[in-house]
Amino acid sequence: MAADSPAFRLAHSGDVTAIVDLVQSAYRGEPSRAGWTTEAHLLDGQRTDATQVAAAIAQPRSRMVVALDDAGGVQGSCALEQRGDGVAYFGMFSIRPVLQGTGIGRALLAEAERMALRELACSTMEMTVITQRIELIAWYERRGYRRTGQTRPFPYGDERFGVPRRPDLAFEVLSKQLA
Repeated sequence: MAADSPAFRLAHSGDVTAIVDLVQSAYRGEPSRAGWTTEAHLLDGQRTDATQVAAAIAQPRSRMVVALDDAGGVQGSCALEQRGDGVAYFGMFSIRPVLQGTGIGRALLAEAERMALRELACSTMEMTVITQRIELIAWYERRGYRRTGQTRPFPYGDERFGVPRRPDLAFEVLSKQLA
């Protein structure tokens, strides 16, 4: 797969296991340390589960997008959710750790922005990033996202989102005008 032109498609129920494995490998545990998006120093436990991924795929106001290699294997994924007032929420963004830095992420983000604008009729993309992820926030800023000054609490006590390794986690809200 050429990193600057991966193939994209909407995820389907048959992709749930591959997406869960991908998301987990990109953010948690030892495999995540092969890439730069790891959260293993901040959180243990799961990043997502089959129930969450299946719900994102089935939700009519959502899109789960996958980036594919030449053999059709899932190399990246992200979720979009139409939130109303022209806002699409962007989340679960994951690229296979050994492929991070190859351009797949930039291409998948651009595809997600295109889908949010054209298919979900959203003019703004919003996301949350753990405040301690300064390098990730900077990556999004280089792609036109801005810090809104808003934060949201981390869901301490809800292990569906991981087991925190520190007591000061929170999410920063980033936003980008698409049109």
